[in-house]
Amino acid sequence: MEARLEKLELLFMEQEQTLEALSQQIYLQQQEITQALREIERLNDKLKALEPALVGNAADEPPPPHY
Repeated sequence: MEARLEKLELLFMEQEQTLEALSQQIYLQQQEITQALREIERLNDKLKALEPALVGNAADEPPPPHY
């Protein structure tokens, strides 16, 4: 009975360590996701600021060469 109890305690400690490691990994991944979302938002804002410059007035464009 004593050996069984020790084995269960060891298994519990290993699981506790594994859960702690997984929790830390999830925390780090969430930080990376948050950073990536901020970067996407920043790039999206930058793209929106460039859009008016990218889209010109069709009247200002010369006609195609086949006209």
